[in-house]
Amino acid sequence: MTTREVKMINQGLEDEMEVWGYRPCLWKMILVGIGSVCSCGLLLLLLYWLPEWGVKGTCTHTSLREAHTLLLRTTDEFKQWFRAKVHMMSAPGKTPFDSLDLQSTTQLPNGDGDHSVSAVDEEHHGKFAYTQPVEINYFNHHSTIYYWNDVIHNFELYKGLEDVKVSCANIHSDHSIGLSKTLEDYRRLFFGENEIAVRVPSLFKLLIKEVLNPFYIFQLFSVILWSVEDYYYYATAIVFMSVISIATSLYTIKKQYVMLHDMVAAHSVVRVSVCRGDKDVEQAMSTELVPGDVIVIPGNGIIMPCDAVLVRGTCIVNESMLTGESVPVTKTSLPSSGEEGTMTYNMEEHKRHTLFCGTHVIQTRFYAGELVKAVVVRTGFSTEKGQLVRSILYPKPTDFKLYRDAYLFLLCLVGVAGIGFIYTIVLSIMNKVPAQTIIIESLDIITITVPPALPAAMTAGIVYAQRRLKRVGIFCISPQRINMCGQLNMVCFDKTGTLTEDGLDLWGIQRAENGSFCPPESEAAKESLVNTAFVACMAACHSLTKIEGELSGDPLDLKMFSATGWILEEPTEEETALHNPIMPTVVRPPKQVNPEANQNNPLTQNLSCEIGIVRQFPFSSALQRMSVVVRKLGEKHMDAYLKGAPEIVASLCKQHTVPQSFTETLETYTRQGFRVIALAHRQLESKLSWHKVQSLSRDLIETNVEFLGLIIMQNKIKEETAGVLSDLRQANIRTLMVTGDNMLTAISVARDCGMVRPDEKVIIADAVPPKDFNPACITWHYAENPDQDVKDTQTVEISLEEGVYVDQLPQPDQDYHFAVTGRAFTVITEHFPQLVQKLALRGTVFARMAPDQKTQLVEVLQSIDYIVGMCGDGANDCGALKRAHSGISLSELEASVASPFTSSTSNISCVPNLIREGRAALITSFCVFKFMALYSIIQYLSVTLLYSILSNLGDFQFLFIDIVIILIIAFTMSLNPAWKELVNQRPPSSLISGPLLCSVLTQILTCMVFQVLAFLLVRQQSWYEIWTPLSDACNVSSSGPPHRLNVTTPHDHKNIKNYENTTLFYVSSFQYLAVAIIFSKGKPFRQPSYKNWPFMLSAIALYIFLFLIMLNPIPAIDSFLEIVCVPHDWRITLVIIIIMNAAVSFMLEILILDIILWKLVFRDNRGVNQLTKSPPADTLQMANDRWASACLSRLFCRKNKPPSVLYKLLALELQDDADWPPRPSTVTYASAPQSPISAPL
Repeated sequence: MTTREVKMINQGLEDEMEVWGYRPCLWKMILVGIGSVCSCGLLLLLLYWLPEWGVKGTCTHTSLREAHTLLLRTTDEFKQWFRAKVHMMSAPGKTPFDSLDLQSTTQLPNGDGDHSVSAVDEEHHGKFAYTQPVEINYFNHHSTIYYWNDVIHNFELYKGLEDVKVSCANIHSDHSIGLSKTLEDYRRLFFGENEIAVRVPSLFKLLIKEVLNPFYIFQLFSVILWSVEDYYYYATAIVFMSVISIATSLYTIKKQYVMLHDMVAAHSVVRVSVCRGDKDVEQAMSTELVPGDVIVIPGNGIIMPCDAVLVRGTCIVNESMLTGESVPVTKTSLPSSGEEGTMTYNMEEHKRHTLFCGTHVIQTRFYAGELVKAVVVRTGFSTEKGQLVRSILYPKPTDFKLYRDAYLFLLCLVGVAGIGFIYTIVLSIMNKVPAQTIIIESLDIITITVPPALPAAMTAGIVYAQRRLKRVGIFCISPQRINMCGQLNMVCFDKTGTLTEDGLDLWGIQRAENGSFCPPESEAAKESLVNTAFVACMAACHSLTKIEGELSGDPLDLKMFSATGWILEEPTEEETALHNPIMPTVVRPPKQVNPEANQNNPLTQNLSCEIGIVRQFPFSSALQRMSVVVRKLGEKHMDAYLKGAPEIVASLCKQHTVPQSFTETLETYTRQGFRVIALAHRQLESKLSWHKVQSLSRDLIETNVEFLGLIIMQNKIKEETAGVLSDLRQANIRTLMVTGDNMLTAISVARDCGMVRPDEKVIIADAVPPKDFNPACITWHYAENPDQDVKDTQTVEISLEEGVYVDQLPQPDQDYHFAVTGRAFTVITEHFPQLVQKLALRGTVFARMAPDQKTQLVEVLQSIDYIVGMCGDGANDCGALKRAHSGISLSELEASVASPFTSSTSNISCVPNLIREGRAALITSFCVFKFMALYSIIQYLSVTLLYSILSNLGDFQFLFIDIVIILIIAFTMSLNPAWKELVNQRPPSSLISGPLLCSVLTQILTCMVFQVLAFLLVRQQSWYEIWTPLSDACNVSSSGPPHRLNVTTPHDHKNIKNYENTTLFYVSSFQYLAVAIIFSKGKPFRQPSYKNWPFMLSAIALYIFLFLIMLNPIPAIDSFLEIVCVPHDWRITLVIIIIMNAAVSFMLEILILDIILWKLVFRDNRGVNQLTKSPPADTLQMANDRWASACLSRLFCRKNKPPSVLYKLLALELQDDADWPPRPSTVTYASAPQSPISAPL
């Protein structure tokens, strides 16, 4: 392909693609037409399957500007090709944000500039009546439209209002009035209808797409060929199987489309109020919305039909559809002044002010005469919900080695078929067989070699595993990932709600007075504390709201508020509209039971005081704090209360108010696993009015505050956590924690749950970005070990055999873990890229991680060849759950659509269950694939031998083998349940691996030897003759030759009935059963086959039936199967051959492969982790094993073979690195990353 003009679209994004332009070429199209006719349409099919060939074969390269057809290729590891048709549209402008004023060529900030122009446009131009139309090229790909841009000479995607890089202040000043109808219609030309249209394809379209699958085309070819050969019964059976398979597939696909359509369409079209200027509000359908429109959020709530930024008022929103977080979130209006006002609006950075499509606005908060308004930012598939639906509609291919190897294996079978094809042609020409017969029989050998039932048999094991998972409460929306679970060697866990209990309990409080800490107190609701600023902060600084009379909000806020015993009251909508209240939400202490008794007590006189919440600054994960502005009843001034991460809050406080023992006290609590929140307070100036407070930025309020003290919350570890993590460790599966919580709390939880053992060191990598000409640096702290006196002879090592933990003897400087914060992770990723993988290899605790950082961490682990699982509670984990090889959500909310697996149990006990079932499903896939490959080869051998005497298997023999033996066995051998516990080895991940190839090849050779032996032996028998209908070998004495009659009788021209055919039919039928039993292995990944009673009953029944018809011929069955009668002595000989065949096959598989080769040869080099000092004396058995292993490794050229995956190579390199891990109290600078420089801490 030429590289004259290779452009990129979506550059730097996940769906980045290269694009080339083409235009039709007449002579190429004529050649393709001729080729298609000559190949009976096969060339067209080939061009359909390979889009790049289809475009290159019919078009010639041209510039993108002049292209009629585009060729697209993804830049990810899959390199997928797509073709797209270029269309043209006429529009009055070139981009959606152009002005419609003919005299003006400037681009308006929101496309409308001076809003008075809009009315002139409406009157003067009508609906673009007098504008000079511009021709714009565009194409549609995966529900996204790309438009040609003459400035960048490329196609670009218009997402929405963010494209014009507008600041927060400009959104208020230029975009809060709304669009005219004309401008709205103009923008709709580019953005289209505001709908997430999941088109449910017709059954006919789905049928055509399914039938044009290469496999079904091959089956169609096979059926036509068999029909020509009069194999009608077998052809009918294959057609029947294919029809069932296609019908099942169509039903499943159609059902998924309908479910997705219903889920999306449920609330996608609603009536909305759209602002047209300052006062005009009109009703419209949500499908008419475009970016820049201003909508009114109704007080009784709405399901958002688009992404919009709040410019006036406050909303309480349930975002469970997108985040899995069922806790209502408070959304406040976009800041219009200060430093935040000058920032460019970004949906991710300003998500606390953005209402996302599909989320449920439960209620709004507003003030008299003011409507709650939002500016539409994105519509349709560009919204957050639209992106989620697109990822479901157009998923990336499942990158799993098993499936790639399966195609390679099938290609090998095609190669074998090719040999048979040539052999048949040569043999037939030598025997002067008619040309028609040569063509049919040579093509027939190809249809025999590629098993027609393979896809159905492979799918069965996954379907059975999916059902078993459902029984244990694990639901799967991506069945192909079940096999991936069998290869997991790394699982990342969220902390809160996953490893620990979801809720937090208040352990106690520790107030600060006059710059020092008071003793800890267990209760905050004591009468003596009611009037303190500390309790006022606890009661007012939160985002709680009442929904249908019930307090709702963040669980931490709920616990904190309920601990005070105070009451929260919100005014009704009627009160809000009538009175224009200054303080819409009020908190107050509980009323006294006997107020008369305490009237003279000054402490209780103010108990009826109320605190009104004037303004909220919601919790921000980036800022790690929240604050409120309040006014106490009767006070002239306002107060600000702040809560958040202790380190952040302390940095905002006046230094003299922060106790000197702050750091030591905080570490004491966090090291014990407590979650600590700091409180602070500030009295605001009396001159600040309510209106001024509404426009103040939070930076001005959250500064110079006074430290109030600490709230200590206890987050208990779930009782199942430690046991599950221990099981995973013993199963050689590495575990790590990725959380948004405090670093020391996370380390404490990691120690308590066994993720970090008592005697192991934790090294904290504290990185800071470059500042004031100082380069970025990492300071390496060694966390204090609470159990340093504990000595354990068993420590954790990276095992280069399985790439995970394994118990070994202690080794210096190897018993350590890294702990990294989200801030440090960002700095290291940017300034120390060479250290990222090293830290990932030993990183166990990742704290203060933002949602996108969790996703980045998963990608880093995948980059060093880990097969990564992610387990989270759905909140903030969606990105990581989707990106991991196997994500399992503990949330049953709609957000589980982002995760391949969802567990109905809210603890991590589902993870070992999922891995066990994944391993069982993976081993089942290998067993079925090996069995189906052997089935095709055994049948291929039989047919090839029979071709040598111009014979073949009969139609009903094929039918009996394929339907009665193969299908029953293939579908029942997949029923073995998973083994009851996780073992410390993983199943192989590749079909093209030593053990599996040896297994298949040895069985092929065994079957070939015994088939050839039987074929040659039968021809050596004294009673043997070329069979005719008058032959009667059963009644001929073994001592003399058969008596021949000189009678001419009709003979079958296909030559099905003969002694060789009968012999090979018996031998091959027993071979199918033998390899099925041998390949259907149980322990250590599946239950033994004798517990799979459908398989055992089927195998026993088939054995009994075959022995019955072989040793005691039944004329009706012999006639049906076209079997001829052979002497009883030969039947006994066949029994001996069959038993020897089974015994040899069993011995080769169990003794040679499972014991010798698997144990001693086909494993990764264990020697790399051995100690330099001499090990204790070995037993004789161990010495023999080591000697045998060394000999066989040399024999198979595997001596000192390097590891095949990156993390093992990395572990090898680090073992020889004397400077790793970094020593305590050292600093690594970005300018010299390889040379840590000691520095005092």
